[in-house]
Amino acid sequence: MDTTDTAPGRAPATTGLRFGRIPITNVSPVVEGGTFPAKAVPGEDVEVAATVFREGHDLIGVSAVLFDPEGKPVQRARLAPAGPGTDRWTGTLRPTYPGTWSFAVEGWADLYATWLHNAEVKIAAGVDVELMLAEGVQLFTRTAGQQGRPGPNAEVFRQAAAVLADTDRPVDERLEAGSSPAVQAAVESHPVRGLVTASAAYPLLVGRDRAGRGAWYEFFPRSEGAVFDPQTRSWTSGTFRTAAERLPAVAAMGFDVIYLPPIHPIGRINRKGRNNTLVAGPGDPGSPWAIGAAEGGHDAIHPDLGGFEDFDAFVAAAARAGLEVALDLALQAAPDHPWATEHPEWFTTRVDGSIAYAENPPKKYQDIYPLNFDNDPQGLSEEILRIVRLWISHGVKIFRVDNPHTKPVWFWEWLIGTVNREDPDVVFLAEAFTRPAMMHALGRAGFQQSYSYFTWRNTKEELTQYLTEVSHESPAYFRPNFFVNTPDILTEYLQYGGPAAFKIRAVLAATSSPLWGVYAGYELYEHVARPGAEEYIDNEKYEYKARDFVKAEAEGRSLAPYLTRLNHIRRDHPALGDLQNLTILPTTDDATLAYAKHKANLDRAGRKDTIIVVVNLDPHHAREGMVDLDPAMLGLEPEDLNEDGTYWVDDLISGESWRWSGRNYVRLDPRVEPAHVLHVRRSR
Repeated sequence: MDTTDTAPGRAPATTGLRFGRIPITNVSPVVEGGTFPAKAVPGEDVEVAATVFREGHDLIGVSAVLFDPEGKPVQRARLAPAGPGTDRWTGTLRPTYPGTWSFAVEGWADLYATWLHNAEVKIAAGVDVELMLAEGVQLFTRTAGQQGRPGPNAEVFRQAAAVLADTDRPVDERLEAGSSPAVQAAVESHPVRGLVTASAAYPLLVGRDRAGRGAWYEFFPRSEGAVFDPQTRSWTSGTFRTAAERLPAVAAMGFDVIYLPPIHPIGRINRKGRNNTLVAGPGDPGSPWAIGAAEGGHDAIHPDLGGFEDFDAFVAAAARAGLEVALDLALQAAPDHPWATEHPEWFTTRVDGSIAYAENPPKKYQDIYPLNFDNDPQGLSEEILRIVRLWISHGVKIFRVDNPHTKPVWFWEWLIGTVNREDPDVVFLAEAFTRPAMMHALGRAGFQQSYSYFTWRNTKEELTQYLTEVSHESPAYFRPNFFVNTPDILTEYLQYGGPAAFKIRAVLAATSSPLWGVYAGYELYEHVARPGAEEYIDNEKYEYKARDFVKAEAEGRSLAPYLTRLNHIRRDHPALGDLQNLTILPTTDDATLAYAKHKANLDRAGRKDTIIVVVNLDPHHAREGMVDLDPAMLGLEPEDLNEDGTYWVDDLISGESWRWSGRNYVRLDPRVEPAHVLHVRRSR
């Protein structure tokens, strides 16, 4: 850390003014002026940017300073100009563990760069030659004598000053001493700074790794181990004990989180039947999201699944398999939920005296009452907090929240803030497919991650725009979890794209976002929709579904090996664990999308990791074209290059290798393999 400066950073006359000696504006990532913290996870490269400038023609430098949760400065990163004439500076900081960190931006007069520029220009023109050399002597001598300047650097400056002052040497030799590699290295490691001006310190909330990274797998416990009796035409529900038998297979595919739909008693009044019919048959189990019956509400477990002892055993089994359990928090009630009689004020009563059921026109949910937070906000909020604390006490640290956009944003800010003050490791995922303003507000309010529009972004243009947005415009507060499907969402792309479409969407989700997820059945290419809907036919929300994953894989009809490979690639390559490092690459084909993710300085040896992804978005036809990239962005060193300036890339899916350069031909046939996931080979 360089803490040595040549002059005080702020003159007394500027105290209390908006601008300091070096103006610093438009700092990012800053959320609502610092009212809410920006988000990060350990080891993530956080993009920092600011507009910094000064009067006149003297040169400036800009740094970002990272402060640990105790307020100690632990990293100072030099920022680079974002582009000519913009006065915008960018760089990265890397927090290392969870906690509430902060950062600030420093602008400063670059005394060495200013002197060198002026000296080179004037001496070349024969103007003020000895004066410029004398000023260099003064600058180097003063710098060498600064308290805190490292000894080796100080000696470099003393030697340079001695040569600059030696009038017996040629002028060019004297000037060259002031710009030698040794001097440049010393200045790079410890800049010669003056007029140092700091911005305000802004909060950076670093959550645990699972808050911003992870592969999710969703299944219905009642279907895992469910048995159908053909003689009685009836089902016996799966239990937590039978569902636990599926956990090793999920973990073997490389998933990190096992997500369960609601596990509570299901209402009988207005229970939905198969395929969302309004009348349920005698054996229809109903939608798990219609929570509450005589057996209890959100603080109870459906008796078919077992009891709390069985649930605790399931959580423990998941942990042994390397999985973490995420539980659905669906704040709504079936008409026979205990709340409906004990707390009717927590709902909306219509003019005719009935309680309003849920609607999302044209969809109607007659089996669900939405909550009303305006009649008794304190009582309802405290009840929900009690429920969340209950499940936390049973080992749940991740909650997937159903439809949070139908509840007041203030409530989420209060609930998540209260819970995270008690336990910062608790993570909330917002299932909010709604307007961007609401989705972003929920992120600001505290949700660590959110469902996203990725599910419906399929074309090159759509994906280019959306991936750029989520990686560079909103990551400070909006962390997208790219689910490829859900029980409610089976897109037309998957309905009609065939097996290649399933591969394409999995590659895109797994490599473009640190968070992604699948709903069970995706690996079996389930793709038949209910007519006129974007939902699965024979939807598991309303019935049991038995799947033979083992047989499908044995017969080569399973995508599980492909998903496993993607998850292993994610774990092996740190570049895929960051959100903000995605760069879209130009391609000549309108159905070929390419992007790169690069991460440098992985260890003290300066190891780097770069992944290039090229995807044919057309699941029906082979596509070909050129992919352009700047090799400099890959951080390639001379020793990484072949004699002709090319470099090797290894396809992590197919195992093939190619020599690449700045422009590269690709052809992807979806009937063979629709994507390249390329690792840039390097010497370290």
